[in-house]
This record gives sequence, structure tokens and C-alpha cells, in this order.
Amino acid sequence: MKAITVSITCRANIHVGLPQVNMAFMDLINSEEEYRHSRDVSDWRTSYRNMTDEVDDGNFRVTVQELRQLMELRKTNAINEIKAKYGDTLQLCQRLLTSPTNGIRGFKDDLDRRIDVFGSNIIPPKPPKTFLQLMWEASQDTVLIMLIIAAVVSLALSFIPSEESHGGSEAAQWIEGMAIFLAVFIVIIVTAFNDWTKEKQFRGLQEKLESEHRMSVIRSGEVMEIPVSEIVCGDICMVKYGDLLPADGIIIQSNDLKLDESSLTGESDAVKKGVDIDPTLLSGTHVLEGSGKMVATAVGLNSQTGQIFSLLLDIKGQKGQKLEVEADEEPVNSEEAANKTTPVDEEAQANPSVPNNHQVAHVDPELNSGESQEKSVLQGKLTKLAYLIAYGGGSVAVLTTIILIVRFCIENYGVQNNSFVVSDLSNFVDFFIIGITVIVVAVPEGLPLAVTLSLAYSVKRMLKDNNLVRHLHACETMGNATAICSDKTGTLTMNRMTVVEIMVGNEYHKSVPEHETINHGLKELITDGIAINSSYSSQLLPADMPGGFPRQIGNKTECALLGLCLQLKEEYQMIRDRWPVEKYQVVYTFNSTRKSMSTVIPHPNGGFRLYTKGASEIVMKKCTSILDKDGNAKLFNLEDKENMVKDVIMPMASNGLRTLCLAYRDIPAEEEIDWEEENNVVCNLTCLIIVGIEDPVRTEVPDAIVQCQRAGVTVRMVTGDNVNTARSIATKCGILTPESDFLVMEGKEFNRRIRDKTGKISQALLDKVWPNLRVLARSSPTDKHTLVKGIIDSKLSVHQEVVAVTGDGTNDAPALKKADVGFAMGIAGTDVAKEASDIILTDDNFTSIVKAVMWGRNVYDSIAKFLQFQLTVNLSAITVTFVGACTVSDSPLRAIQMLWVTLIMDAFLRWL
Repeated sequence: MKAITVSITCRANIHVGLPQVNMAFMDLINSEEEYRHSRDVSDWRTSYRNMTDEVDDGNFRVTVQELRQLMELRKTNAINEIKAKYGDTLQLCQRLLTSPTNGIRGFKDDLDRRIDVFGSNIIPPKPPKTFLQLMWEASQDTVLIMLIIAAVVSLALSFIPSEESHGGSEAAQWIEGMAIFLAVFIVIIVTAFNDWTKEKQFRGLQEKLESEHRMSVIRSGEVMEIPVSEIVCGDICMVKYGDLLPADGIIIQSNDLKLDESSLTGESDAVKKGVDIDPTLLSGTHVLEGSGKMVATAVGLNSQTGQIFSLLLDIKGQKGQKLEVEADEEPVNSEEAANKTTPVDEEAQANPSVPNNHQVAHVDPELNSGESQEKSVLQGKLTKLAYLIAYGGGSVAVLTTIILIVRFCIENYGVQNNSFVVSDLSNFVDFFIIGITVIVVAVPEGLPLAVTLSLAYSVKRMLKDNNLVRHLHACETMGNATAICSDKTGTLTMNRMTVVEIMVGNEYHKSVPEHETINHGLKELITDGIAINSSYSSQLLPADMPGGFPRQIGNKTECALLGLCLQLKEEYQMIRDRWPVEKYQVVYTFNSTRKSMSTVIPHPNGGFRLYTKGASEIVMKKCTSILDKDGNAKLFNLEDKENMVKDVIMPMASNGLRTLCLAYRDIPAEEEIDWEEENNVVCNLTCLIIVGIEDPVRTEVPDAIVQCQRAGVTVRMVTGDNVNTARSIATKCGILTPESDFLVMEGKEFNRRIRDKTGKISQALLDKVWPNLRVLARSSPTDKHTLVKGIIDSKLSVHQEVVAVTGDGTNDAPALKKADVGFAMGIAGTDVAKEASDIILTDDNFTSIVKAVMWGRNVYDSIAKFLQFQLTVNLSAITVTFVGACTVSDSPLRAIQMLWVTLIMDAFLRWL
């Protein structure tokens, strides 16, 4: 009964309870009109029967070790191994009790069983240090050790009889030694507690980062997003452009899939993947292009990256995650053995930071121990200051001790002519303790800790302001930011896209016309092109609140087009059910070079049909005809295209609308096509429609940009949109003003201006452009990187420019890395962009960047206040001690008094 409920929910989007299953089942079968667009009855029953078989069969017919050995093979060796042992990927899925279409059941008992057999997708982090360990580390401080030794000597001397001691003074001499012991103990406790608090904050941040990484999987026939830690062996994972793969897997279906495996192999070239090319996908690798589906075959410690991680952290195998290869288990043949890569080999080849790229644990051992490998600029400067103060304080301490000893010797042995007695040692010990105490007071060991705690506090507060800080230094760096290079879509705008204007049937409409007015054949081409030529992860869901907007899931531009389908009274899901991705001939996925996406499907009458969508100017150039209002193709010459730009595209762009062109092409069956030659495939197109998509400016953005400008921060827009659209949005945001003479240019013009005669980028030419540049339109990720690098390297400003950059795509990673602070989009951003960033904007909102600047400046203010407090206490104590030693042969401040002053400074540092 449960299986029927699941299948009905998936195929007909009907959510029914168990008592209604039979009625819903019969209604679904009998309603041929409703069902004809999804599946025929026999296919549905077959799917249901397969699903039932999977549920009933409780035995996995493949072992962890077999899957581990399979994932160590590459290319033809992996293909041959799959054929030899399993037949094909479908039979491998059957052995894992999963369905390529419906996925696993996803019920708790099924998930628990898979975790028990194959392990969970979690790599245990390095255990935190205990409080006793932190106390031991705190006690290793050299100055504290010297104080302990001095306290022991002082305590021992207090029990030696003295001729001068009498009455209660002798009994009280031990108190100072014990007081020093107590003070040192409390200092150790406070230091350990501060370290423990800091480590706890770091672990909390790391857990937050891990929970943010999610993956789309198919369970019980429904696509859902789950945290990567919940992925189990047998899950059908939806792989798309920009993903950081969470587990090892075998490809079931792919479209133009290319991966960056440099984190494992060290080779930077993109690796093409496919069922018949190279079916293995490895955890920790990046999807550079394309999309597809894979069945997870190794998770957690059994994945390739997990095995490397376990070697580095010395983690032993667990149940279902055995790490050792049995001695009697040999590779299938010698050829396979030669082509296998072991975890040790991969570890030697990989970059040392590989484990940090592993999305499952994503644990930096240093970070988890409460220590950051990287030292921020401010921390570096304050550390130098602390050393200078320590050297000065140490010199004063040595000088004070020498003066006290010399004066005592002169007065006692020279002037008074006394002979040396054992009790005199206590005086020398006292002088030594005073000297050490001066060092304790002088050394501002709390200074670096103050920075760390201040940053940690700011990071915690920034999280509430939708800034998830990945690297601590980014928080303080934002306090010095002088330039922000921001994307447009989703950052300055709401990223809720809607088609508001359309050119259809060679007629321009200021609003979407009624569906009855559009030719039926033309409307079918439009809706088929939208539904098929888009990612199936993009979809519209019901609004959260009654009367609200539908929820847009996935790519927002595609969601706007899907909304157009609904406006034309067509169900895009029914079209997708007729055309599952398995039927596609080839897909040319969107990237920054193409600026378009194309999908080829078999034509019902023979041959193929290609659908294309993309930037209006680019797609329109490839069109040779256009459909009129009756659905008839007409010649589309150069003059017609120029008129289309002038009469349709420019007016749309001037209103701040993003313009897209949709086209198609029918390829005859007799025409020989090389699908690898994209330029020969995506050509001779027929223009269907040009749409103007509205993405309103966020209401709070203009005020935020004014705030930045008043604070001396220059905001620049870097976008891939049409220059007229970009100019319109920039004016609405306040980046451009009517009276300003700032530059607005396209990427081509930008490159022409900054390159010399040899075609190389000239910093001198770049310096003539960037100061007045405010909008860079039709730009590529390379243009963004060039701009950011040019501003950072420029010597025009008295102080070096500090640049923050936003990005959401995989190709934005170089610019995010190059920037002083890289902001990745938490909603629209790819996993690769997030990995390259310093801060993740959880709401994709520009105002959150402004708040990051405010918190960065707050850090500097907090440190300035602490410096004033620390140095005042230090200099006062040192001066009083030194002057007292020179004038009255004693320190007005006793050692225990100065220790307690230091203790109070350290104890209350975290609340300052």
C-alpha cells in the first residue's frame, strides 16, 4: 500500500492517504485524458512492480569492498568492470535496491539499513581537546613556568628560620608563595576556558557551514534537497553545473558533463564524463559543465576522498566502513590492477588541502582545534606590537631586577658590612619574582586573543545579519573595504523573475497576451521549448501563503519562463513527463562562453528537433527565419534583426528588463550530424519569441548604496546582462546618477581599452578605466577577474584598494579567490563559488554586504579600545615598578598584586 501511495504521488502529483489509495489508483488508470501525457498504464504498472520488488527484497547483492574497488577504476576499465560484474548500471542499481527513476524508498528503516551496511556520509571530525588538555597547554607558557619555579623557591625559603623573623611574620611568609601558586592556577583556568570557548565557536561555525551544503536526490520518485551528510549508498543524486560532489558514484545519465578532478589527481584539465566514456564520479570534485544523474556507490570513509581523509586523521574503520583491503582480495586482472589508484597514491598526488575540499566533513583539523592556520592582517600587526611591548617590558624587567640586586648588595654587604646568610636568598628570590612579574604584566599575551574573540563575536552577530563567515580574516578586512564589485541578479535585485513583455508572432506586446490569441502550433513550440530546454530541477511550487507568489525553485530565469507556460495555460510538468532526460539526444548546457542552452530531442516524424534559449543578441544572430502570428516561417535577414534590436530589445532593456530569445530548428533524418561540432548544430534557427523578464530592484538597495558612498566605498556593477538593462538597473540603484560622468561599458569595449598593441593587459591602461567605471555589462568571469586584479594591483591610490566581490557561478571562483573578500550567494550560488568565497550571503542581498562592512569596522573599534585599556595598565605598572626599584629599593606593587591585575585583564577580556 505504501508503494502505491508513493508512486501515485510522484506521477500524478496527487497526495492521498492510505484509505483513498484504491480509489485514486482506479481514477488514475481510468482517466485516459489525464494520464496520456505522463505514462501509459503498462509502463506505470512496470514501474510500480519494480518498486515493489525493491521494497520486498531486503538483501543487497553487492558489498562495500566491491564498490570500493569499482570506484578505484577509471574510464574503460570501469566500464569493463561494470559490464563484467553487473551487466550495466541498471543492474548495479538493482543490486543496490534502488531505481534510476524513483530512487530509494527513503523511509527510516531503509535509510538505517543502508547506513548499517554501507556507512554514513560523515567523516568523524578530529576529537576536541579536553579541558584538562587545554589547561596543560596553557601551563606550558615559559613565563608561567618561571613563576611556578619562583613560587616553589619562595615557599621553600619561607620555612627556613631567619634571625630577623619573629612573631607572626614568620608564619605569614608562606602566604606570598601560595598566593602566586593560586594566581598562576587561576590564570591557567581562565586561559583554558577562553581557548575552550573559542574552539566551541569555531566548531559551531563549521557545523553551520556543513549544514548549508545540500544535494538534490530522488527518493520515492520525488526530487528533494537534503544535507549531504544524509546521502546514503544507493541514492540517485542529481548532478548539475557548479556542484561539489558529496559522494562517489556511477553515472546513470549525463548531458555534456565535465568535471574538475584536480583535487584528487592534480590535473587541472576538465575531464569529460559519461556512461560510455568515464562513468565514475568522485567525491570532492567539481562539476564544471553539464548535468546528469548518478547512483551513490561509496559514502563517508569509503569514498575516495574519505579514504585520504582517514589516512590523514588516522581514523579507524567502522562498521560498514571497513578501510583495510583484505589480503586475499585481488583485482580482477593485471590490467585493472595497473590502472587502479589507491588512496595512498592519490594522497601523494593530491594537493595537501584536499581534505578541506571534501564537502562531507569539510573539516579543517586546525580549525576544529580552535586554531586558524591563516593569520589575518590585523592579527599580524598586533602580534608585532605585542613583541615590541614584550621586548621593552623584558628589558625593563631585567634592568629592575639588576638594580634591586645591586642596591641590596651595596647597602647590605658594602655599607652595613653584613655577612651573607641563607635568609638573604629570600630577598634575591623576591627580586627575581618582581622581575618575572614585570614581564608577566608587560607581555600583552591577551592582544592576539582579543582579536580572535572580537572576530568570533562579530562572526556570530554577522550570521544573524545573513553573513556566514568562512574565514575570520574576511570580517576585519571588510572594515577596510574601498570597493565592492557586485552582481546584479539576486544581489541588487529581488531575483523573482517574471515575463512582463514579449515578442511573439513577430509582434511586440507590452504584456503577455491571452493564450487564445496565439496560434496553437506556435504556442506548442514555445511551451515545449521552455519545458524541455531547461533544467528539470527548476520548477514552480505553490505559494507558502494564500494569495502569495508561487515559490521558484532552481534557476530563476527558467522559473520565469515556466511561469510563462502557466500563463499560456500549459502544464510544463506534463511535457517533461513525455520527454524524460533519458530520451535526449544531446544537451549543450549554459555556460559563460555560450550564454545559451540548447537541447536536441528525437522528432516524432523522424530526425531531430533542437530548442535553444539564451541572450537575445547571441541567439538572434543564429536565426535565419522567424515565425509570424499564424505560425509560418518567414525570412529573418540582417535588416530585420537590426529592426528587432531597435524596436524590441532596446526598449525592453531600457525598462530594466532582461531579454531572452527562444528559437528552434528541425534537423532532417538524412542529414549527417556531428554532435561534437556545436556550431554546426546550433545554427539556421527559427526565432520563436523574445521575452522581457522583470527582476525588480530590492527596495532597500538604494539606501544601502548611499550608505556605502558616504562611507567611502565605491560600488560597481558587473553583470552579464545587456548594457541598456544594466544602465537602467544601476540608475535605479543609485550607482549611476543623471549628473555623473561615470563609465558604462560592455566587456568587449573594456578589453579593447585595457590591452596594448600586443593584446596583453596593461596596468597603465587599466588605471585609466577603472576609477570612473561603474557598470560593466555583457562581461565574462574573466573580465570580472581582470577588473578585480587591476584594482588591487593599482598604485593610483595612496593606500592600496581593498576590493570585495560577489559571485554565484563556478567561473566566478577565480575572481572570488583574487578579491580581498569574496562573497558567494547562499541561495543562487554554486558549491564551487561557495568554496572559493570568504563569506556566504545567506539571503543573496546587497544590504548584507553593507552590514559586513559595519561589523568589520566594529572590530577595529573594539581592538582600539582594548589597546587603550591594555597599554594603560601595562605602562603604569612597569613605570611604577621601575621607579620604585630605582628610588626606594623596592617595588610599590608586590608581585602578587601585579599578578592579580594581569589575571583580571585576561579574565574579563572576553566581556570587554
